[in-house]
Amino acid sequence: MYTVLLPVDMAESRATAQVETAIGLPNASEDVAVKLLHVFREADRAEEASPLQLRAGENAYERLEEAGLDVEPMTRYGDPAEGILEAADEADADMILLGGRKRSPLGSVLFGSVSQEVTLDAERPVVVTGDREQQHIPSHRCQSCGEEYYTDDDMAIPSCRNCGGTKVERVGEQSEEPTPTA
Repeated sequence: MYTVLLPVDMAESRATAQVETAIGLPNASEDVAVKLLHVFREADRAEEASPLQLRAGENAYERLEEAGLDVEPMTRYGDPAEGILEAADEADADMILLGGRKRSPLGSVLFGSVSQEVTLDAERPVVVTGDREQQHIPSHRCQSCGEEYYTDDDMAIPSCRNCGGTKVERVGEQSEEPTPTA
């Protein structure tokens, strides 16, 4: 059995890309087992939570099962990159299948990248899929640090995953400027 660690966050489009990649592996329905992971920041949330409580995690789980893959939810807490690497070791994963996100060059320098850290520190192959939907406009943005979120729904984001700030606001639809009248 080929074991794939598939860490999800709240972005459904990234989870969709990860799932489609896992399903597309050779003989996936017969030979692939997926460990569906979410790393929570706070320990108290991780003890009571599951990736299936996230919309992206629930959809990923259902799609993987529909495709005939063995899938098992996993939860960790703490630093996301460390949690992913620890879970990969524990599961003896053959591959880590990440859903990377676009980040501005400044954002990457200031806050780093979970994908980058996992790729550099992993002792096993890492595949980064990106988004299934190529969204170029973020759905939410942290007003404190500028972190951008690309979610498929209108949910509120209570705190920033990078700085912990509570000023994560929905980015408004771009509206056309009114045409001045003469």
